Amino acid sequence: MSHPCMRCGACCAAFRVAFHWMETDAAGGVTPAGLTEQLGAHRVNMLGTNTYEPHCTALVGEVGVATHCGIYALRPSPCRELKAAWEDGTPSPQCDRARAKYGMPPLTLADFA
Repeated sequence: MSHPCMRCGACCAAFRVAFHWMETDAAGGVTPAGLTEQLGAHRVNMLGTNTYEPHCTALVGEVGVATHCGIYALRPSPCRELKAAWEDGTPSPQCDRARAKYGMPPLTLADFA
């Protein structure tokens, strides 16, 4: 069984991904600075996510079909912190909202059985 996120990707195409610029490789972090844009004095966001219809530039594939993060090991903290609903036995309203935006039902515990 593959992880439900590998068939989803909705969170990467539903929210702005903003974080402190020190997380970029230009400042000693790991997230590629070339995939970000300045958001404020101390914050950047992933390219493609600060729009009316967000879609992270690092998302590879088709939402709801087959997806993955092209920089998974280098992803910023907001991406590392967002968990799929029920992945660790707890709900995730953010995951549910993102999936609903793309017409997908919320995940359940059975998705991780």
